[in-house]
Amino acid sequence: MSRSRYYLNETTLAFRNLFRQKRRSIISLAAVIFGIAALILSSGFIQWIFLDFREASIKSQLGHLQITRPGYFAAGSADPYAYLLPESLSKFLTPENTSDQIIAIVPRLNFSGLISHNESTLSFIGEGVDPQEHTFFGDALQITEGQYLSNTLPNHIIAGEGLAHNLGLNVGDRVVLLASTTYGGINAIEVVIRGLFTTVTKSYDDIAIRIPIETARKLLRTESTHRWIVLLKNTEQTDHTLAILRNSLPSNEFEIVPWYALADFYNKTVVLFSKQVLGIKVIIAAIILLSIFNTMSINILERTGEIGTAMALGVKRAGIMRLFINEGIMIGCIGGLIGLIVGLFFAHIISHVGIPMPPPPGMARGYTGEILVTAEIAIESLLLAVATTLVASIFPAWKASRMQIVDALRRNN
Repeated sequence: MSRSRYYLNETTLAFRNLFRQKRRSIISLAAVIFGIAALILSSGFIQWIFLDFREASIKSQLGHLQITRPGYFAAGSADPYAYLLPESLSKFLTPENTSDQIIAIVPRLNFSGLISHNESTLSFIGEGVDPQEHTFFGDALQITEGQYLSNTLPNHIIAGEGLAHNLGLNVGDRVVLLASTTYGGINAIEVVIRGLFTTVTKSYDDIAIRIPIETARKLLRTESTHRWIVLLKNTEQTDHTLAILRNSLPSNEFEIVPWYALADFYNKTVVLFSKQVLGIKVIIAAIILLSIFNTMSINILERTGEIGTAMALGVKRAGIMRLFINEGIMIGCIGGLIGLIVGLFFAHIISHVGIPMPPPPGMARGYTGEILVTAEIAIESLLLAVATTLVASIFPAWKASRMQIVDALRRNN
């Protein structure tokens, strides 16, 4: 008999043995199925949170890439007017030396000052933005009352909900903005509240306003900008576009920073949740391992006489060990595949219904969660099922292969 035919017979025998003790095999399969389905759902939920949080951070504040003067993020907060950029990048960026992944490149002018309404005055941080950028960035910045900025209404601004609440502002109210100019003087303008907004970060909404960039330039008496925000079609193309822009722009005049270098809160959240998912994987692996180990140990105990007979007929100890290991691996493969199907089914149902979630700490609003099952999650789950059942089968299989033939045959009596 050829070696391949021999191994095929071993595999067929191992598969048939699973049905000899149906109740015990079903219990083992149920443990694997439940564990893998639970892992897929929990990992898929965390994966969806990562994706949603990432895109919200990019589209509400960061963009995919930011073009600044070198050193702006390190020292710009102390002396922001020392890091101003040209009004336009057209002479540096042309269609020939940029990526077709770029949707828009929009300016941002940062400043801070005091905002006054009636007898109340608070400090604020402001951003001068292009009113048309809202069409590119979507609804990550949500207007909860009123309307977004307009080019036809340069003296209208939008304010964060928290700031409006603290000042007692409503849409249509007039406020005065006071800020330092680029030349060291003081300037003030009167503007109208056109709308209130929220983002993913409550602390930002409590102190922020957005104003048309031309109005901000008049307030600060400058024609420049602090940052150019680059928005891409696909976040996965960030590094590729980063390399293209770094080759297109002189490094002594411009610094290009990707979103993930600025998203400190997002990065820490990913690390925290990833460790939690790892803990879930360890728990599920332990449950599967103990279940399969118990099943295999009982199987070997009940089949001691059968093992002795097989060894007396010439089956080698390695063959006995492979037989039981194959049984364990089959439980892992079958249970893993069924668990994957069950997990995908419930992920689809749950995502269709949605998971209402309250606002996380530091966030301004709640959200409706979903389950995002990626190919990586599916493959990791299957590998976990097979690996744990394999490990759980090794010691019982080795113990079975080390039995003495005479002692094992006595069990037949």
